[in-house]
Amino acid sequence: MQQAEEKRYALDEVRPLIDWLYFDHAWQMGQAKDLAGDGKATYDQLRSDAEKMLDDWHGRYFTHSLFLLMEAGSDVDDIVLCEEDRQVRLPMLRQQQTARPGVPNLCLADYLPPVSGKQKGIIGLFAVTVDREMEEPVPGDPYQTMLRQTLADRLAEATAEKLHKEKMEGGIRPAVGYPSMPDMSMNFVLDELLGFRRIGIRLTENGMMIPHGSVSGLILTHPQARYFHLGKIDEVQLADYAARRNLPLETVRKYLRAVLKQ
Repeated sequence: MQQAEEKRYALDEVRPLIDWLYFDHAWQMGQAKDLAGDGKATYDQLRSDAEKMLDDWHGRYFTHSLFLLMEAGSDVDDIVLCEEDRQVRLPMLRQQQTARPGVPNLCLADYLPPVSGKQKGIIGLFAVTVDREMEEPVPGDPYQTMLRQTLADRLAEATAEKLHKEKMEGGIRPAVGYPSMPDMSMNFVLDELLGFRRIGIRLTENGMMIPHGSVSGLILTHPQARYFHLGKIDEVQLADYAARRNLPLETVRKYLRAVLKQ
């Protein structure tokens, strides 16, 4: 089996790729351009504190990545990873409501050629994280604690962006737990392929990653690939997905509770 490539990043390598809009959203600050008066002053102080914390962290802490490039194809709604001696299936879910009439319901498997055909596709598998010390709470100081966590989250996402730019050209980077791939237990499959512990990630019983400032997922470079929101699935789709995951129905129900129709 192939081994994932491991890399460590200095913070100044990924800091320019921080998406500050999501940082602002985490603090419920709105957009800086829309703020005035006390709101603007509060935002400026928050941003200043964040920049100072990043300055302090530089050279002390790092971010880390794992990356594996594999041949892959599709089998209906499954992504099939191909190695010389075996195949690994990543069952996906299909979008439930299209954006407009005539537009097909999307599935991430759609962005790879059929595994039964002659054409081979490629897919990137990745996981990124931060040094765990970056998330340590500051006793008696909830502001500093939240600042550390929100910056760790943004640095993890920035590292995923940096990795994407380095390893594959264009495409999308759907992450586990995000709208098009909401099943956190998919992390158990990626862990087997990448070896999360090599960069300090451990998984909870539900597939959540620790440190919290961690991201895992796929990189797909099909020219028409785009992000989409899955929507709510019904019992028929739940049963089909559980069968393809080869897991008990009630186990999968627990993982997908947030996207099940009531």
